Amino acid sequence: MKGRDIALYAARVAEEKKGTEVVLYDVRGLTDVTDYFVLATAHSRSQVRAIIETIRRELKNVVQRVGHEGDAGGQWVLLDYSDCVIHVFSPQLREYYSLESLWGDAPKIDWNKEPEVVLPTVREKVAVAAGSSDDE
Repeated sequence: MKGRDIALYAARVAEEKKGTEVVLYDVRGLTDVTDYFVLATAHSRSQVRAIIETIRRELKNVVQRVGHEGDAGGQWVLLDYSDCVIHVFSPQLREYYSLESLWGDAPKIDWNKEPEVVLPTVREKVAVAAGSSDDE
């Protein structure tokens, strides 16, 4: 799964879980750390957990996560999928870290206008791993 697809998927999950100020930055060529950043604000600890856990659970069998950072208090959590890094913040920490001021020159992707990313099913993943498809 490509970084852009991970980012689009994560942005939709954040919105579906009532996250606000969901922004997707294309930082290719601006940093070697990742290709895409997703930033979202969650207004409670349980909302941070809901967003992060949904993304982790749904992507678990699709793409390998490289890292998971953040505080146990649920104020900020980062999921690193190498080509995409996802940040979910409380409003206070989002303002404090102000990543928009750091990456604000990067192109924003209007993810609401992009086609919805459909995750592969288990059957599709097995077929790809085996090198076969239903078209044969």
